[in-house]
Amino acid sequence: MYPVTLAHGRLALRELRFDDVDDVHAVYGDEEATRHLSFEPRSREQVGQIVAGCMVSATTRPRVEYALAACEADGGRLIGFARLALEGQRAATIGFAIRPDRWGIGYGSALVALLLGLGFDGLGLHRVWAARAPENEASRAVLERAGLVEEGRIRDHVHVRGAWRDSIVHSVLEHEWTRAGA
Repeated sequence: MYPVTLAHGRLALRELRFDDVDDVHAVYGDEEATRHLSFEPRSREQVGQIVAGCMVSATTRPRVEYALAACEADGGRLIGFARLALEGQRAATIGFAIRPDRWGIGYGSALVALLLGLGFDGLGLHRVWAARAPENEASRAVLERAGLVEEGRIRDHVHVRGAWRDSIVHSVLEHEWTRAGA
């Protein structure tokens, strides 16, 4: 499936472009935005390599990764990054990051709803899961509102900022997912 263009209320997802590097860097290079992610802030050069890699993977067949720009629908301004990565057995993992100045106004919920719609309606998946930092209560709330159920803890799942960190896993199955809010 290429190109992907999806919208939900005030938010749209689209394929990444070369001119997105600075806006993605505003997320991936920000200390606060990456505080709960599995990596430390990235340099602009690193973000440029990430965007270029995502653009290549978008046209690879079969496509196994959907790395997308999350944009405000009214002006198209990139405010976040969304990812759905396919796994075997009709499953995928999702992840997302939003600029801190856009937190708390519903973009996270809209973004997850769009990713779940892509996964279940667009790709015919059976299971979608996500992992979050244990202290990331905002992400927990977004995932639960979207219908993902907390499954458990992966101990020492990622090594970030010089230490091992656990992750909390959430998932939703195709028969559990409702399109309410999607």
